[in-house]
Amino acid sequence: MADVLDRTGARTDEAAGVITGARERIDALDDRIIGLVQERMAVSAVIQEARITSGGRRVNLSRELEILGHYRDALGKPGTSLAMLLLELCRGRV
Repeated sequence: MADVLDRTGARTDEAAGVITGARERIDALDDRIIGLVQERMAVSAVIQEARITSGGRRVNLSRELEILGHYRDALGKPGTSLAMLLLELCRGRV
């Protein structure tokens, strides 16, 4: 059990168990988040393709501002940074 205590930084077996379980849940959530980001990227590519094919621009800045505001309102200032990363991942995939 000392190895588990070392890996978790906990000082008791009970805390190490809680941390280990919570980390497993975080890993599962991260896998879901990555899947959702990949899905978002695919949907964004469809939108960009339709926009470009119709003669429009690849990026719609007013829509991006809506997205930034949505994330900021939901998550605070760090939400804006997260939204910027998502937008960057989703641009130019067509």
